[in-house]
Amino acid sequence: MNMNLPVAAQVYSVRDEAAADFEKTMQQLADMGYDGVELAGLYGKSAKEIRDCLDRVGLQAISAHVPIAEFEQELDKTVETYREIGCKYVAIPYLDKERWYGGSRYQETLDNIVKISQKCREAGMELVYHNHNFEFEKTADGGYQLDALYETISADDLKTELDLCWVKVGGADPVTYLNKYKGRCPLVHVKDFIRKDGEVVLVAVGDGEVGADAVVPAAVESGAKWLVIEQDTHTFGTPMENMEKSLKCIKRNEVTLRL
Repeated sequence: MNMNLPVAAQVYSVRDEAAADFEKTMQQLADMGYDGVELAGLYGKSAKEIRDCLDRVGLQAISAHVPIAEFEQELDKTVETYREIGCKYVAIPYLDKERWYGGSRYQETLDNIVKISQKCREAGMELVYHNHNFEFEKTADGGYQLDALYETISADDLKTELDLCWVKVGGADPVTYLNKYKGRCPLVHVKDFIRKDGEVVLVAVGDGEVGADAVVPAAVESGAKWLVIEQDTHTFGTPMENMEKSLKCIKRNEVTLRL
């Protein structure tokens, strides 16, 4: 078993820096020690320009967050774009409320996910779903919406990209969920948070409640292929400072795991 998973940066974490100078930002992430990136938009660049830039700095484009509407509007073109970049995975990052369990577009969304997944597989990619905390609202039968999604759609058609911060904010245990979806969770979002004045405040990994010392070993045991560090907002410190601090925390926990 690989006890030292590669680590990617979710580019949304440094979106302002990437918009100002994409290649410089990618080089800085590579210099920190990141192995790859998960894209969130293309910053006005072509697939070839993105791939060439990442090749120059030595980063892999392991995944991309792509809104489901983008797939629905131009399925073939969207899949081909991320295939050309070299992504192994593409992730649906969020669903609007009408697409949630029981919503007016829920069944339509389930059907479309299967169609999107089939097209991704034809291109050599896998479709995953990235959760937030709303998926941990209960269904009528008392289960979680996230589980209902994965019970309805087969693992062949939809893998999971568990965001451990939102799992915990939603009231569930990250380690339990990594174990629950063992073999179905190739990408794990490692994100951390604190609670301040009743609000969730995102912080660098290791500075909050998620517990990197527990979730990193659990991710390895679950069969994950990559860890992805994401921090949407930066109340404390700069984006680059936090991405470096988070990576160092992950690397420390991987080293501890090997000893």
